Amino acid sequence: MPVHLAAPNPADLHPVPGVEIGITQAGIRKANRRDLSVFRLVAGSSVAGVFTKNRFCAAPVQLSRAHLATGSIRALVINTGNANAGTGADGLKRASEVCQAVAGLLGVHAEQVLPFSTGVIMETLPSERLIAGLPAAVADLKTDQWAVAAEAIMTTDTLPKGTSRQVQIGGRTVTVTGISKGAGMIHPNMATMLGYVATDAVIDPALLQPLLNDVADLSFNRITIDGDTSTNDSFILMATHQAGHAPITALDSAEGQILREAVLAVSQHLAQAIVRDGEGATKFITIRIDGGQSVEECAKAGYAIAHSPLVKTAFFASDPNLGRILAAVGYAGIDDLDQNLIDLHLDDVHVVREGGRHPAYQEADGQRVMKQSEITIRIDLHRGQATTTLWTCDLSHDYVTINADYRS
Repeated sequence: MPVHLAAPNPADLHPVPGVEIGITQAGIRKANRRDLSVFRLVAGSSVAGVFTKNRFCAAPVQLSRAHLATGSIRALVINTGNANAGTGADGLKRASEVCQAVAGLLGVHAEQVLPFSTGVIMETLPSERLIAGLPAAVADLKTDQWAVAAEAIMTTDTLPKGTSRQVQIGGRTVTVTGISKGAGMIHPNMATMLGYVATDAVIDPALLQPLLNDVADLSFNRITIDGDTSTNDSFILMATHQAGHAPITALDSAEGQILREAVLAVSQHLAQAIVRDGEGATKFITIRIDGGQSVEECAKAGYAIAHSPLVKTAFFASDPNLGRILAAVGYAGIDDLDQNLIDLHLDDVHVVREGGRHPAYQEADGQRVMKQSEITIRIDLHRGQATTTLWTCDLSHDYVTINADYRS
C-alpha cells in the first residue's frame, strides 16, 4: 500500500490554458486500459526537458532530445506498456513513425512532437497499435484531462500522481499543474519515471531549461527506491505563456522566484509521490545530510544510506540496527571524512554523538521511531555549511514479488 498517498482529486488538478490532453485505449500491452495519451500545446509554447543519464537510453528519449534541439514543440505522445528501449534502429524508426502520425493529425511537423514510452524493455513497440489509436486520442483532446492522463501513464504504480498550484504574478493567476509515474527502477539521473509539468506563466523561453535543471536537482534527482537508473526517464516542463502578465525575464526576480517556488512545490510533490508508491514500500524515509563541504558530498552520503539494502531492509523490519547507517556513510566516498565528528538523529532521537553511541540512547527509542510509517534520518558531518535532502523507502518482500512477476 502507498505510504500516506491518495489519488489526486480531478477537481484539484487545474487545467493549464494552452494545454489539451486526449487519452485512449490502444491495446499496447493489456486490453481495456487507457495506455495512449496526446498533449497538444498552443502555438508559441516553450518546452524544456531533462532525461535519463543511462547510456542505454530508449528510442523515444533519443528522439525527444533531438526534437527539442530543433525548437518549437507542439505535442507530446505518451504510451505505457512498452518502453521501446533496447530496440535498436527499429525502435527509432517506430517512434519516428508515431511522431509523424501525430503530426499529420494535428497539422504540425514531426519534429514538433516529443514521444515518450514506459513499460517493458527490449520488446518491439507495437507502433501500428499506437498509430491506430491516435485518432481517438486526438478526438478526445480536452483541457481538464490531467487526472485521466495520470492514470494512463502508470505501469506498476498503484495510484495516479498529480498536483496543482496557483499563484499570483503581476495581478494574474498563474497555474502550475503536473503528473508523474514511477514506482520501481527508481534512481536519480533521472529516476524510472515520467514527469510532466505545465504552466501558463509568461516567461522568457531561454529561462525554461535553467529553471527545469534547478527544480529537477531538488526533486526528481533527490529520490531513489532501488538504485536502478531507468532507460526512459524524462521530466518535461511546458510554458504556454497564456497568463497575460508581463514576461518574466530573470529567475532571480520577485516574479521569477514566485514561479520557481510553484514549479518546485509541484515537482517535489510528484517526486515524493513516486517514493510513497515505491514497489512494496511500507516506510517513507527522509534523509537529510548537513555539515558537508559541498552539496555533492552531502548527496554522496545520503545516497549511500538510501541505496543500502541492509539499511532499507532494517527499516522494513523496524530493526534499529543503526550501525548500518554509519557504515554506509563511511563508504560513501568522502575520503577525508572524520568519523569522530558525525552526529546521527532518528527523528527526535539522538543516536550518535561525535562518532559514537550517544550515552542517553536506548534501543527502544530507536525502535519506536522505526515502527513509524514516516521517518527522518539526520546526519551532521560537521565539515562545512552545505546540506541536502533526499527521499527513499524501505525494501520489502513485496518488492521482490512485484519485480519477479513484472512481465506476467
